[in-house]
Amino acid sequence: MSEDFYEVLGVSRDADEEEIKQAYRKKAAEYHPDVSDEPDAEEKFKQVKRAKEVLTDEEARQAYDRLGHERFEEARKRGGFDGSGGAGGAGGAGDPFGGMGGGMGGFEDIFQQFFGGNGQSRNRPRQGKDLRTSVGIDLQEAFEGVEKQLTVTRPETCPECDGSGHPHDAEVQTCPECNGQGQTTQVRQTPFGRVQQTQTCRRCSGEGELYDRSCPECAGRGQVRNEATLTVEIPAGIRDGQTLRMDGEGAPGERGGPNGSLLIDVSVRDHDRLEREEDDLHYQLPISFPQAVFGGTLEFETLDGTVEIDIPAGTQSGETFRLRGRGMPRLRGGGRGDLYVQVQVVTPDDLNREQREALREFAEAGGEEVDVKEGFFERIKNSF
Repeated sequence: MSEDFYEVLGVSRDADEEEIKQAYRKKAAEYHPDVSDEPDAEEKFKQVKRAKEVLTDEEARQAYDRLGHERFEEARKRGGFDGSGGAGGAGGAGDPFGGMGGGMGGFEDIFQQFFGGNGQSRNRPRQGKDLRTSVGIDLQEAFEGVEKQLTVTRPETCPECDGSGHPHDAEVQTCPECNGQGQTTQVRQTPFGRVQQTQTCRRCSGEGELYDRSCPECAGRGQVRNEATLTVEIPAGIRDGQTLRMDGEGAPGERGGPNGSLLIDVSVRDHDRLEREEDDLHYQLPISFPQAVFGGTLEFETLDGTVEIDIPAGTQSGETFRLRGRGMPRLRGGGRGDLYVQVQVVTPDDLNREQREALREFAEAGGEEVDVKEGFFERIKNSF
């Protein structure tokens, strides 16, 4: 099997994330050790999994495309990059709200370690990570818009040490590793020749100082995990699967950087009588045989109250009527979608004696032959 991750999955270099995931599922099923008879199935399965991890991570994929396979893997080994947007195992896929801090800080540090740099990136303010949660609403709430309270568990700046990671009265000394510079310089022999590497000091994490004690509240991480109750405004017209963003409600930033955002995935539950198609609504209206024959005005309940509809005489089962502007509010652009009412003629199955006699007289008077008008079958076909 090729080492190139695109070739491993059998996708082109401009494949989108969904194509990559589909290719991964197919390859994973082929090489899974529990089902494959190939002697090296386990190794191939691991390679397919690694290819998917890298190519579905935006930062990792950009670096992979820039460096190529060999140089990317060399950078990973030197920097401890795990292919999931972080390094040294910080964060990780099992934590939907990101890591608790620590680690190496992603690709900026990997590039510094491998190619050198000025060692200042860790001292710059960094925006906090975006967090993600979900909320479920019903169709009525999606129609009207609603406020929902969410409880999320998220990292927050430690109140005991204000995010510094050490008590305010801790004794400080100059870091002996970097002599207070916050960075170290090394010359290494690499496959590409001698490279001078200037990188953030690992011992003091770029601070240039060391403290004799860590904060007991956060164990030196500068962050703690707390529950927060937030109120989110869900706008009228929201669709199933759309995502709302609450700026500043994500993980705290580093070194004075802004907080990340909270991303809220909205799911809209099905309605028992109405079906939604984008901004339009569809309703099945049962009517009796006499109502179909003689016509009339009927009422039924929808999301914004009672609706009246005029049924013309001779209406056929399956005919659809369009009520403009009676559908869902449009999230962008204003206005509303339409309401489509499909009529279903209900055949009675519990007639009494008088009703049966009347219907028999009707049949004898009109005959039992059905006079199908031109266009009838076309209307039936369109109703489906």
